[in-house]
Amino acid sequence: MVLAVMAGCAQLPANTASQADKPPVSNDVISFAIPPDALGARDPQLSAVLAKAGALAASQKQPTTILVTALGQDLPYLNQAIWRGVPSQHPAKLSLENQTAGANQPYSVSIRPTAATP
Repeated sequence: MVLAVMAGCAQLPANTASQADKPPVSNDVISFAIPPDALGARDPQLSAVLAKAGALAASQKQPTTILVTALGQDLPYLNQAIWRGVPSQHPAKLSLENQTAGANQPYSVSIRPTAATP
């Protein structure tokens, strides 16, 4: 004789895989990593890409923030290269923010709509 006892069986949770598979929502217009070797060599191609990023940010219809993450010593070069791409007649709707990169943090540039302050 076989006796099966089912006590305290927990219900399986509903399938949440569809929620877990969604990537985080990003408001970035564009975001890219800066290769350390290109930065160290002050590569002309990197300068051209940074100028294009500045032009892209300036062309946005809404207020835009450019966030540059790098070592403090490299920020002046990066900022200057970005501003080179911004037309001199651009509206004052563009801001540039610098963030010092931490250990093992990649150097990057992100362009995103400026968050509205309440």
